[in-house]
Amino acid sequence: MISHLGLTARPRGWGALALASVLLLSGCAGDYVARTRGVRMSYQSEDYPNALAELDAVEKEGTDKDELLVLLDRGMVLHSARKWTESNAVLEQAEKLSAQLDGTSVSEEAGALVTNERQRAYRGEDFEKLMISVIQALNYAKLGDDEAAMVEVRQVNERLQKMVTDEKKPYEQLAIARYLGGVLREDQRDWDSAFIDYAKAYELEPRLGALVEPLLRLAKYTGRDQLYEELKAKYPDVAHPPLARDEAQVVVIVEAGLSPEKHPASRNHDGGGLIEVPAYRDRGSAPAVHVSLGDQDARAATVTSLADVARLHLDTRIGGMLAKQLAGVAVKAGLAAGLGAATKSEELGALAFILLNAGNAPDLRSWLSLPAEFQVARFRVSAGKHLVRVEAGGRVSEHVVDVQPGRVGLVVVRRY
Repeated sequence: MISHLGLTARPRGWGALALASVLLLSGCAGDYVARTRGVRMSYQSEDYPNALAELDAVEKEGTDKDELLVLLDRGMVLHSARKWTESNAVLEQAEKLSAQLDGTSVSEEAGALVTNERQRAYRGEDFEKLMISVIQALNYAKLGDDEAAMVEVRQVNERLQKMVTDEKKPYEQLAIARYLGGVLREDQRDWDSAFIDYAKAYELEPRLGALVEPLLRLAKYTGRDQLYEELKAKYPDVAHPPLARDEAQVVVIVEAGLSPEKHPASRNHDGGGLIEVPAYRDRGSAPAVHVSLGDQDARAATVTSLADVARLHLDTRIGGMLAKQLAGVAVKAGLAAGLGAATKSEELGALAFILLNAGNAPDLRSWLSLPAEFQVARFRVSAGKHLVRVEAGGRVSEHVVDVQPGRVGLVVVRRY
């Protein structure tokens, strides 16, 4: 007995409650977004070696719940550093892990009802899983492996089709994947398939401006006469003569800006109360990108706004999130009532309910090294070496491209 020390015995179950509260409230200390702030600063400063070193340190100090995010960020940093082969190797690991995580763990789901979504292994948003293949396709294209790049492009298109058809999700194809497919097929002289991909990209993003040039040229070349006349009437100022024998093309893909970041937002539920869910918020605007090649100059056109895609994909999950939150509240109410009954203390039961719900923070993790937009510019040039200048946000970079007659040279640039 310790009453002679002036202390009163705590109700039975208090120790378990205290431990639970520590576990619940410790989630913020291990927050991946906060721990990788230095990684993002180095990354956005184009100090890629330091960004990779800092990411290694984050991985050593973190848990396997963030393993997918570490792989995604490492793959994107390597991609931005133009280490195409190394980036693909890491993203291949990320794709395999993502597939494994999609097999839902019953124990992890149950634990999330008592704690919160941040205690689960991060599985990625739908669009993030698709972007693994988009970045891999760009890597393969830069390595000169058009066929491997097309495998990744087809995988994006097929996965999206399955999400729309089988899972009834209100998604669209990614215009950047379809446009890249057109570029790759045109480089392989598969004119009909190239036209189909360019046409789909145009359907998804009709504001392509001068980027419709191959669509006009290939519509005429493949004998789609009625469609060609319609396109020509719509774009009378876009010149599109057949490529000369010694002529080539250069396509510049700029990954511009910063992907949006998740922040907590309140939503009403049927009971009239507020429940917190994640919502995307922009991190500034994507920079205007100007590209020049010799005496030609063009402003890159936005083919896909990843920020818009991210919002659509997250909004599709909101209903499920609210349902899980409400289920979690019910489970916690039952646990708290059970503790109150076991200890014969309504006060302890009420405190338990408060502590259990204090952990109801939404999961704000995401793949933050992705761009906000994919912007594209293209040029018709004589075969040979050319210097491409890319200007965005006051910074100019130069890139040499060597393109053979009839082929399409690809330049991929990251700009913040």
